[in-house]
Amino acid sequence: MRLALTLPLLLALGACDGASRTPQQKAEPHTGFPAADRPVATIVSARWSTEEARDRLNEAEQVMDLAGVKPGMTVADIGAGEGYYTIRLAQRVGSEGRVVAEDIVPEVRDQLATRVLREKLDNVSVRLGLPADPRLPEASFDRVLMVHMYHEIESPYEFLWRLRPSLTPDGQVIVVDADRPTENHGTPPDLLKCEFAAVGYGLVSMRSMPSAGGYIAIFARNGERPEPGTIKACRSGKTATPAAIIKDAGKKDEMP
Repeated sequence: MRLALTLPLLLALGACDGASRTPQQKAEPHTGFPAADRPVATIVSARWSTEEARDRLNEAEQVMDLAGVKPGMTVADIGAGEGYYTIRLAQRVGSEGRVVAEDIVPEVRDQLATRVLREKLDNVSVRLGLPADPRLPEASFDRVLMVHMYHEIESPYEFLWRLRPSLTPDGQVIVVDADRPTENHGTPPDLLKCEFAAVGYGLVSMRSMPSAGGYIAIFARNGERPEPGTIKACRSGKTATPAAIIKDAGKKDEMP
C-alpha cells in the first residue's frame, strides 16, 4: 500500500528538531501500556543544529546510506521539525518514492508544509499527529526515521507498539540519538535496545556516528507483537535481552 500525497492531519512526534509542546498536547496515560521508567526530555527547539553545519558533516547522506534509503521507497520522518531530513529524503527517494513528514506541534507542521509547497516537493506529505500513536497505514513504510527525538516520546511502548504494523515486511526503524541520559536529550544505547525489544523489535545494527552527534541504531520486527498487558517497562540502564539482537554482517560496527 502506497500513500496518497496530501497535507492533512495525522501524526507526528516533535523532536529536538521540534518545538515547545503546549500543555494541552501533553500525552495522557493510556490503559494497558506501561509508563516509561525514565525521565522524558522536553521539546526545546525546532532544530537540532543548523542545516549548513549538518551538511558540512555530511550527516543526512551518511544516515540515509546506513539506513539503506533508496529511490522509490516510502519513508516516514517522525519529529520532522523544520524539515532537514524531509527535504533530503525527498531528493533521495525521488519521484517514485514518498515521504511522510510528521510533527505534533501545529505551528511547526504549518511552517514545514509551507516549505514543502515552496520547494515544490510533490512526493512529500506533511501531517500533524499525537504523541503516542503514529496512525500510519499498515505495511506501508520501508523506513521510519526518528532523529534526535526518541528521548522525547512520552509513551515509548505504546508508540512503538502502534508503529510496528506500519512497516513493510523488510521495513526498518532508524534511530539517531546521543549516548546520554534521557533528561539530557539522549538515550543510553542499552535502554534503547531494551525498550524496542520489549515491543517486539530486534536490533539489526548499531554504530557510533559522531557526525550526527551520537549513534545510529537500526531495528526490524522480531517475532510476534506482544499484547500490551504483557509488556514490561525497562529500567534506565538495563541491558537488552539477547533475543532482541539480530545478527548481521555489520556486527563489527556495533557499539558495546
